[in-house]
Amino acid sequence: MNTSFDLVIIGSGPGGYVCAIRAAQLGLKTALVEKAKLGGTCLNVGCIPSKALLDSSEHFYTATKHFSEHGIDLASAPVVNLKQMISRKQKVVDQTVDGVKFLMDKNKVEVVYGLGSFESANVVKVTAEDGSTRMLEAKNIVIATGSEPGNLPFIKLDGERVITSTEALELKEVPKNLIVIGGGVIGLELGSVYARLGSEVQVIEFADRIIPGMDGSMSKELTKSLKKIGVQFYTSHQVQSVERKAKAKTVQVKAKDSKGQELSFEGDYCLVSVGRKPFTSGLALEKAGLKTDDKGRIAVNEHLQTEQAHIYAIGDVVRGAMLAHKAEEEGILVAEYMAGQKPHIDYNLIPNVVYTWPEVAGVGQTEEQLKASGRAYKAGSFPIRALGRARASMDIDGLVKVLADAQTDEVLGVHIISARAADMIAEAVVAMEFRASAEDISRISHAHPTYMEAVKEAALDATGKRALHM
Repeated sequence: MNTSFDLVIIGSGPGGYVCAIRAAQLGLKTALVEKAKLGGTCLNVGCIPSKALLDSSEHFYTATKHFSEHGIDLASAPVVNLKQMISRKQKVVDQTVDGVKFLMDKNKVEVVYGLGSFESANVVKVTAEDGSTRMLEAKNIVIATGSEPGNLPFIKLDGERVITSTEALELKEVPKNLIVIGGGVIGLELGSVYARLGSEVQVIEFADRIIPGMDGSMSKELTKSLKKIGVQFYTSHQVQSVERKAKAKTVQVKAKDSKGQELSFEGDYCLVSVGRKPFTSGLALEKAGLKTDDKGRIAVNEHLQTEQAHIYAIGDVVRGAMLAHKAEEEGILVAEYMAGQKPHIDYNLIPNVVYTWPEVAGVGQTEEQLKASGRAYKAGSFPIRALGRARASMDIDGLVKVLADAQTDEVLGVHIISARAADMIAEAVVAMEFRASAEDISRISHAHPTYMEAVKEAALDATGKRALHM
């Protein structure tokens, strides 16, 4: 049994397992430590299962609301089989985890199951479920332990009625009334799942708009779209208390609006989705001479090295957006840097996505950020409903916005709310990676009829208001 490695990675989420693959490709003898299941939060209780439920719920909603318009008549009304939806979701998760296992075997990465912690700056102790321990010596170590659901100090999570996203993926019934605390990505995605299945969903958000980190026009359009499926929004509301009634299957939430008026909400479930926090519990960082900041993050330099140069940290435990693909890029960077290469990441070009329907995606600067920085810019936009492809599929909500420098025309940001926006944003990332201008995008031939034509049209609109179909 191997005890000495070139690299030991603690945590097998997207950052950790991708780092392991790249390190192995580069010839490093690599071990991957995982306390539970390969794939971490993303594959098991995050990205993958939530998307499975989002797709299932969208199919149900389309069947109930739009099939007849497509000329599809059902003998009886569709019925939600939540047990089967959850079962299908789990099969998708299991297949994805099995895929990671295959990749570890293929690349000869040794997977060590158990809780990883520092015994010293060069030794990782792995404690298995049965209490047995194994010491792994490492020339280099990567901390990739991810994050866990955040909470407000006065809220008691019981995992039954007052829940996080983890429990929301395993409900045994469709809530009649679901209260969602937090209008960010997780709350809106899971809230929309249950709204499509028939729940009355109320979203309480402290900020003055939902998805406050994204471009303001995206927030405005998504609010309108989600209201169409029955989601109710209470922005600029501060939650005061969450109480589960002792002998009832209900939860009462009290919140104050911007004027100080208190409102009371009652539901059979309350989903607390107020962000995530770095997970470093049990790592014994002090034994490696490391510490965390006031937000629980580990400080790193531009090469993602900690205070101990041979110990790296990536993903949700360091600064920056908590995104699986950001963690992957950091895992690759670390592996290549160890191998003597000179990789880089442009964090401005890490796209952000909300997988509601329509989807929301953005990359680069928002209009609010450009205004705050005083940079001169021009904006072009194009409505999705003007596309022939959108009308054909009945997905007409949304728009594309292109922001470009006022003098050079270099694209500074692209923001999309549309069906398939998660895939559409990739063109913008490529364009901005090569510092394309809005005119560059506008002169590229885009297939017709497609959703991508909206990107071309928005770029045309940004270059002298030359949109062709508006």
